[in-house]
Amino acid sequence: MLISAFDAVLSDLDGVVYTGPNAIEGAPEALGRLAGVGVELAYITNNASRSPEVVARHLRKLGAPAEASTVFGSADAGADLLAERIPAQSKVLVVGSAYLRDCVVSRGFALAESADESPVAVIQGFDPEVNWCDLAEAAHALNAGALWVVTNTDMTIPRARGMAPGNGSLVRAVSSATSVKPVVAGKPEPLLFHVAAEQLEAAKPLVVGDRLDTDILGGNRAGFATAVVLTGVDDPESILGAPTDQRPRYLLGTLAELYADYPIVQATGKQIVCGQARAGVENGKITVTGSREDLNSWRAACCAWWYANPHSTERTTPEISFSS
Repeated sequence: MLISAFDAVLSDLDGVVYTGPNAIEGAPEALGRLAGVGVELAYITNNASRSPEVVARHLRKLGAPAEASTVFGSADAGADLLAERIPAQSKVLVVGSAYLRDCVVSRGFALAESADESPVAVIQGFDPEVNWCDLAEAAHALNAGALWVVTNTDMTIPRARGMAPGNGSLVRAVSSATSVKPVVAGKPEPLLFHVAAEQLEAAKPLVVGDRLDTDILGGNRAGFATAVVLTGVDDPESILGAPTDQRPRYLLGTLAELYADYPIVQATGKQIVCGQARAGVENGKITVTGSREDLNSWRAACCAWWYANPHSTERTTPEISFSS
């Protein structure tokens, strides 16, 4: 089975384990089986609105194994970045959750309530209560020269009712008003992955996520194997057209497939074969012999397209056709 090649799973949360407050079907059970096969587990999340204790409690309620010590979030990473870059006791304007404020205070900083207090830095993280006034204060502070750290730049966040604007959407609003580029603490930067792997003493971790531009890019930057699951943001077509640095090693339908043998993907002549599916590229078009509903068809198509375009810096939208 696929998971037998690894000693740890570094799993995303939103879109992998749950959507909003509800578990993704089968995800908690799949994660619960890891201990039985000798694989460690940690969670890597860009959501800076909740503490590790609250996240772990939510996961346990859903049936997934979790302790606060196994949840690695971008709020703590952002506060650590501040500690590396500005003196202790500096004033910091926090745009985000109460937990993000606690993280900043715990590093020895003073909280500024507005740009009028001349904060040395601004830290911004996701929180549903962030409003226009908060963004405006951040813009005023940045225009006055404050350092800007953001916990993450996810443009969307999966919710129970569908996709909603994420922290990246709010970061973009502030950036448009200031022309300032932030320092990013969470995914896709590799820091959280390295910290988690070190704490687990994992030599061969597998990063599992649902979005290419954070989970997979971050795992690739960390130098770890990556697997994308189709339960959240990205789908087979967006994965197919991914730039080189966002391409996963494995394409999975659900977390349960960690316990199955991953199909062999191999070249035969000018075609890529995966299971009963075959794919080839000619004149910039992908032709697949196989069903669109068969994940092996997409695995073959991805391999064929990526082999034909090994150094892509931009997202592409290749033409693709399927036939029986």
